[in-house]
Amino acid sequence: MGSSQAAVSFLTNLARAAFGLGAAASVLNASLYTVDGGQRAVLFDRFRGVIDDTIGEGTHFLVPWLQKPYIFDIRTRPHTFSSVSGTKDLQMVNLTLRVLSRPEYDEKVLPSIGNEVLKAVVAQFNADQLLTDRPHVSALVRDSLIRRAKDFNIVLDDVAITHLSYGAEFSKAVEQKQVAQQEAERSKFVVAKAEQERRAAIIRAEGESESAKLISDATAAAGMGLIELRRIEASREIAATLAKTPNVAYLPGGNNMLLGLNPTIAGGR
Repeated sequence: MGSSQAAVSFLTNLARAAFGLGAAASVLNASLYTVDGGQRAVLFDRFRGVIDDTIGEGTHFLVPWLQKPYIFDIRTRPHTFSSVSGTKDLQMVNLTLRVLSRPEYDEKVLPSIGNEVLKAVVAQFNADQLLTDRPHVSALVRDSLIRRAKDFNIVLDDVAITHLSYGAEFSKAVEQKQVAQQEAERSKFVVAKAEQERRAAIIRAEGESESAKLISDATAAAGMGLIELRRIEASREIAATLAKTPNVAYLPGGNNMLLGLNPTIAGGR
Protein backbone atom coordinates (compact mmCIF):
# COMPACT_ATOMS: atom_id res chain seq x y z
CA MET A 1 0.00 0.00 0.00
CA GLY A 2 2.84 2.38 0.93
CA SER A 3 4.69 1.63 -2.30
CA SER A 4 1.52 2.33 -4.29
CA GLN A 5 1.09 5.75 -2.74
CA ALA A 6 4.78 6.52 -3.39
CA ALA A 7 4.33 5.61 -7.07
CA VAL A 8 1.26 7.78 -7.37
CA SER A 9 3.06 10.66 -5.70
CA PHE A 10 6.03 10.22 -8.02
CA LEU A 11 3.87 10.19 -11.13
CA THR A 12 1.97 13.25 -9.90
CA ASN A 13 5.20 15.15 -9.33
CA LEU A 14 6.48 14.01 -12.69
CA ALA A 15 3.30 15.20 -14.40
CA ARG A 16 3.52 18.55 -12.65
CA ALA A 17 7.15 18.91 -13.68
CA ALA A 18 6.33 17.98 -17.28
CA PHE A 19 3.44 20.42 -17.28
CA GLY A 20 5.71 23.14 -15.87
CA LEU A 21 8.38 22.44 -18.44
CA GLY A 22 5.79 22.44 -21.24
CA ALA A 23 4.32 25.69 -20.04
CA ALA A 24 7.80 27.21 -19.72
CA ALA A 25 8.70 25.98 -23.21
CA SER A 26 5.48 27.41 -24.63
CA VAL A 27 6.11 30.77 -22.97
CA LEU A 28 9.70 30.77 -24.18
CA ASN A 29 8.64 29.84 -27.69
CA ALA A 30 6.03 32.58 -27.68
CA SER A 31 8.65 35.03 -26.47
CA LEU A 32 11.04 34.40 -29.37
CA TYR A 33 10.79 35.27 -33.05
CA THR A 34 13.29 35.05 -35.90
CA VAL A 35 14.03 37.58 -38.64
CA ASP A 36 15.64 35.90 -41.66
CA GLY A 37 18.15 37.42 -44.05
CA GLY A 38 16.72 40.13 -46.30
CA GLN A 39 13.90 40.82 -43.82
CA ARG A 40 13.08 43.42 -41.19
CA ALA A 41 10.57 43.31 -38.33
CA VAL A 42 8.30 45.95 -36.84
CA LEU A 43 6.86 45.43 -33.35
CA PHE A 44 3.28 46.32 -32.49
CA ASP A 45 2.69 47.02 -28.80
CA ARG A 46 -0.85 46.92 -27.47
CA PHE A 47 -0.19 49.98 -25.29
CA ARG A 48 2.36 52.00 -27.29
CA GLY A 49 1.24 51.11 -30.80
CA VAL A 50 3.82 50.61 -33.56
CA ILE A 51 7.38 50.94 -32.25
CA ASP A 52 9.48 53.21 -34.47
CA ASP A 53 12.67 51.13 -34.32
CA THR A 54 12.93 48.35 -36.88
CA ILE A 55 14.48 45.05 -35.92
CA GLY A 56 17.18 43.42 -38.03
CA GLU A 57 18.11 39.84 -38.76
CA GLY A 58 18.41 37.27 -35.97
CA THR A 59 16.39 35.84 -33.07
CA HIS A 60 14.75 38.37 -30.73
CA PHE A 61 12.58 38.47 -27.59
CA LEU A 62 9.13 39.95 -27.15
CA VAL A 63 6.44 40.07 -24.48
CA PRO A 64 3.80 37.46 -25.35
CA TRP A 65 0.29 38.77 -26.00
CA LEU A 66 1.49 42.33 -25.38
CA GLN A 67 3.69 42.56 -28.47
CA LYS A 68 3.36 41.13 -31.97
CA PRO A 69 6.04 41.19 -34.70
CA TYR A 70 5.28 42.02 -38.36
CA ILE A 71 8.03 40.79 -40.66
CA PHE A 72 8.65 42.40 -44.08
CA ASP A 73 10.79 41.29 -47.00
CA ILE A 74 13.07 44.20 -47.91
CA ARG A 75 14.88 42.59 -50.83
CA THR A 76 14.71 44.45 -54.13
CA ARG A 77 12.10 42.98 -56.45
CA PRO A 78 10.92 43.97 -59.93
CA HIS A 79 7.39 45.15 -60.55
CA THR A 80 5.76 45.89 -63.90
CA PHE A 81 2.49 47.72 -64.46
CA SER A 82 0.83 49.43 -67.42
CA SER A 83 -1.12 52.64 -67.74
CA VAL A 84 -3.19 54.25 -70.50
CA SER A 85 -2.57 58.00 -70.38
CA GLY A 86 -3.56 61.02 -72.44
CA THR A 87 -0.93 63.28 -73.99
CA LYS A 88 -0.95 67.05 -74.29
CA ASP A 89 -2.40 66.84 -77.82
CA LEU A 90 -5.16 64.46 -76.63
CA GLN A 91 -3.66 61.21 -77.93
CA MET A 92 -3.98 58.00 -75.91
CA VAL A 93 -0.69 56.26 -75.10
CA ASN A 94 -0.14 52.84 -73.55
CA LEU A 95 2.93 52.85 -71.26
CA THR A 96 4.54 49.98 -69.36
CA LEU A 97 6.74 50.84 -66.39
CA ARG A 98 9.25 48.57 -64.64
CA VAL A 99 10.45 49.44 -61.14
CA LEU A 100 12.85 47.80 -58.70
CA SER A 101 11.47 48.44 -55.22
CA ARG A 102 11.46 47.40 -51.58
CA PRO A 103 9.89 46.46 -49.15
CA GLU A 104 7.13 44.00 -49.99
CA TYR A 105 4.11 46.10 -49.10
CA ASP A 106 4.83 48.19 -52.20
CA GLU A 107 2.39 45.98 -54.15
CA LYS A 108 -0.47 47.74 -52.44
CA VAL A 109 0.85 51.24 -53.13
CA LEU A 110 2.99 51.27 -56.29
CA PRO A 111 0.27 50.62 -58.91
CA SER A 112 -1.80 53.57 -57.72
CA ILE A 113 1.02 56.11 -57.37
CA GLY A 114 2.64 54.78 -60.56
CA ASN A 115 -0.50 55.46 -62.61
CA GLU A 116 -0.82 58.86 -60.97
CA VAL A 117 2.75 59.86 -61.85
CA LEU A 118 2.56 58.48 -65.40
CA LYS A 119 -0.62 60.38 -66.19
CA ALA A 120 0.79 63.60 -64.72
CA VAL A 121 4.06 63.37 -66.70
CA VAL A 122 2.61 62.20 -70.02
CA ALA A 123 0.08 65.05 -69.99
CA GLN A 124 3.00 67.51 -70.26
CA PHE A 125 4.15 66.24 -73.67
CA ASN A 126 2.75 65.81 -77.16
CA ALA A 127 2.54 62.31 -78.57
CA ASP A 128 5.55 62.66 -80.87
CA GLN A 129 7.67 64.13 -78.06
CA LEU A 130 7.34 60.89 -76.10
CA LEU A 131 9.53 59.31 -78.80
CA THR A 132 11.92 62.15 -79.56
CA ASP A 133 12.39 63.11 -75.87
CA ARG A 134 12.07 59.62 -74.39
CA PRO A 135 15.19 59.88 -72.14
CA HIS A 136 13.89 63.15 -70.69
CA VAL A 137 10.40 61.68 -70.17
CA SER A 138 11.84 58.56 -68.50
CA ALA A 139 14.02 60.68 -66.17
CA LEU A 140 11.04 62.85 -65.23
CA VAL A 141 8.91 59.78 -64.46
CA ARG A 142 11.71 58.27 -62.38
CA ASP A 143 12.32 61.41 -60.29
CA SER A 144 8.61 62.02 -59.72
CA LEU A 145 7.88 58.41 -58.77
CA ILE A 146 10.87 58.17 -56.39
CA ARG A 147 9.80 61.39 -54.68
CA ARG A 148 6.20 60.20 -54.43
CA ALA A 149 7.18 56.76 -53.08
CA LYS A 150 9.15 58.32 -50.24
CA ASP A 151 5.87 59.46 -48.72
CA PHE A 152 5.10 55.76 -48.16
CA ASN A 153 8.65 54.80 -47.08
CA ILE A 154 9.16 52.84 -50.29
CA VAL A 155 12.65 52.79 -51.78
CA LEU A 156 12.90 52.60 -55.59
CA ASP A 157 16.27 51.46 -56.91
CA ASP A 158 15.39 51.86 -60.59
CA VAL A 159 12.52 53.08 -62.76
CA ALA A 160 12.35 52.59 -66.53
CA ILE A 161 9.79 52.81 -69.35
CA THR A 162 9.92 49.44 -71.12
CA HIS A 163 7.08 49.79 -73.61
CA LEU A 164 5.33 52.66 -75.35
CA SER A 165 2.58 52.32 -77.95
CA TYR A 166 -0.04 54.60 -79.47
CA GLY A 167 -3.65 54.15 -80.45
CA ALA A 168 -4.62 52.75 -83.85
CA GLU A 169 -5.64 56.13 -85.27
CA PHE A 170 -2.42 57.86 -84.28
CA SER A 171 -0.29 54.96 -85.54
CA LYS A 172 -2.12 55.13 -88.88
CA ALA A 173 -1.58 58.90 -89.06
CA VAL A 174 2.14 58.45 -88.35
CA GLU A 175 2.39 55.80 -91.06
CA GLN A 176 0.62 58.05 -93.57
CA LYS A 177 2.93 60.93 -92.66
CA GLN A 178 5.98 58.74 -93.24
CA VAL A 179 4.61 57.62 -96.61
CA ALA A 180 3.95 61.25 -97.57
CA GLN A 181 7.49 62.22 -96.58
CA GLN A 182 8.91 59.37 -98.64
CA GLU A 183 6.80 60.41 -101.64
CA ALA A 184 7.99 64.01 -101.23
CA GLU A 185 11.62 62.88 -101.15
CA ARG A 186 11.03 60.71 -104.21
CA SER A 187 9.45 63.68 -106.04
CA LYS A 188 12.46 65.83 -105.17
CA PHE A 189 14.74 63.14 -106.57
CA VAL A 190 12.71 62.86 -109.78
CA VAL A 191 12.78 66.65 -110.24
CA ALA A 192 16.52 66.78 -109.60
CA LYS A 193 17.10 63.91 -112.04
CA ALA A 194 15.01 65.62 -114.72
CA GLU A 195 16.95 68.85 -114.19
CA GLN A 196 20.25 67.04 -114.58
CA GLU A 197 19.02 65.30 -117.74
CA ARG A 198 17.87 68.66 -119.14
CA ARG A 199 21.25 70.20 -118.48
CA ALA A 200 23.00 67.21 -120.03
CA ALA A 201 20.79 67.47 -123.14
CA ILE A 202 21.58 71.19 -123.45
CA ILE A 203 25.31 70.56 -123.11
CA ARG A 204 25.13 67.68 -125.63
CA ALA A 205 23.16 69.82 -128.11
CA GLU A 206 25.62 72.67 -127.71
CA GLY A 207 28.51 70.26 -128.32
CA GLU A 208 26.85 68.81 -131.45
CA SER A 209 26.12 72.31 -132.70
CA GLU A 210 29.71 73.35 -132.14
CA SER A 211 30.95 70.19 -133.85
CA ALA A 212 28.67 70.79 -136.87
CA LYS A 213 29.87 74.39 -137.08
CA LEU A 214 33.51 73.28 -137.04
CA ILE A 215 32.85 70.69 -139.76
CA SER A 216 31.01 73.27 -141.84
CA ASP A 217 33.86 75.77 -141.48
CA ALA A 218 36.43 73.09 -142.40
CA THR A 219 34.39 72.05 -145.45
CA ALA A 220 34.06 75.63 -146.59
CA ALA A 221 37.81 76.13 -146.22
CA ALA A 222 39.10 72.85 -147.73
CA GLY A 223 36.28 71.96 -150.12
CA MET A 224 34.84 68.40 -150.50
CA GLY A 225 38.22 66.78 -149.88
CA LEU A 226 37.53 66.53 -146.10
CA ILE A 227 34.22 64.75 -146.73
CA GLU A 228 35.84 62.29 -149.12
CA LEU A 229 38.57 61.63 -146.56
CA ARG A 230 36.00 60.87 -143.85
CA ARG A 231 34.13 58.59 -146.27
CA ILE A 232 37.29 56.62 -147.09
CA GLU A 233 38.12 56.27 -143.37
CA ALA A 234 34.61 55.05 -142.62
CA SER A 235 34.83 52.51 -145.48
CA ARG A 236 38.13 51.20 -144.17
CA GLU A 237 36.69 50.74 -140.72
CA ILE A 238 33.65 48.88 -142.11
CA ALA A 239 35.85 46.63 -144.26
CA ALA A 240 38.13 45.82 -141.33
CA THR A 241 35.14 44.92 -139.18
CA LEU A 242 33.58 42.68 -141.83
CA ALA A 243 36.90 40.93 -142.52
CA LYS A 244 36.98 39.69 -138.92
CA THR A 245 33.49 38.15 -139.22
CA PRO A 246 33.53 34.51 -140.49
CA ASN A 247 29.90 34.55 -141.64
CA VAL A 248 30.44 37.18 -144.33
CA ALA A 249 31.13 36.10 -147.96
CA TYR A 250 32.27 38.39 -150.75
CA LEU A 251 30.76 38.02 -154.26
CA PRO A 252 32.70 39.49 -157.17
CA GLY A 253 31.06 41.96 -159.44
CA GLY A 254 30.15 41.24 -163.09
CA ASN A 255 28.78 38.03 -164.54
CA ASN A 256 31.46 35.62 -163.22
CA MET A 257 29.58 33.91 -160.35
CA LEU A 258 31.56 30.61 -160.33
CA LEU A 259 33.66 30.36 -157.24
CA GLY A 260 36.08 27.62 -156.12
CA LEU A 261 36.02 25.61 -159.42
CA ASN A 262 38.90 23.32 -160.56
CA PRO A 263 41.19 25.41 -162.81
CA THR A 264 41.61 22.52 -165.33
CA ILE A 265 37.89 22.22 -165.74
CA ALA A 266 37.60 25.96 -166.15
CA GLY A 267 40.45 25.90 -168.76
CA GLY A 268 38.87 23.06 -170.74
CA ARG A 269 35.81 25.11 -171.04
